Amino acid sequence: MSKIPIMKTERLLLRPITHGDLEAMYDYSSSKNVARYVTWQAHTSLEDTKAFMALIFNGYQQGNLMLWGIEYAGTIIGTIDFVTINDTHKYAEIGYVLSEDFWNKGFTTEATKKLIDFGFNELDLVRIQARCFEENIGSQKVMEKSGMQFEGLLRKSMLVKGQYQNVKMYAITDDDYRNL
Repeated sequence: MSKIPIMKTERLLLRPITHGDLEAMYDYSSSKNVARYVTWQAHTSLEDTKAFMALIFNGYQQGNLMLWGIEYAGTIIGTIDFVTINDTHKYAEIGYVLSEDFWNKGFTTEATKKLIDFGFNELDLVRIQARCFEENIGSQKVMEKSGMQFEGLLRKSMLVKGQYQNVKMYAITDDDYRNL
């Protein structure tokens, strides 16, 4: 996809990241609590965030990245993306991260539901999945509230920060979505 569409929900604006998001993105990316359940280390400087943003801008330019900033009240509070999209098998995987200041307020679920809707209605997907570390209860709740079903535990399936992680797999199919 060459251009990331802007999407609105009841409280959020999902939009491409811009250079103006640097400080807000650094604020949540530097949190050890936020980094606890993701594959990357907490950012220790603005340079870390600039490097990450450079990857985002390169992906936008190459047309192979579908990542949205989650904007609330004019500020980026996280990101959500299709980590992978498989055109042959018509499935995608969602990933997200949110500032801990906004945890437990339904923002990630709201953004996830919008991305699921976009995936089925605009990209003609037949399956959308998401994974989380076994102990990430918050992410499990997001997936369940978004209509995904637990499919299983992938034991020691990811080496992250020097430790093998058990990962929970959730998914929703186009049939599930249409029956909601």
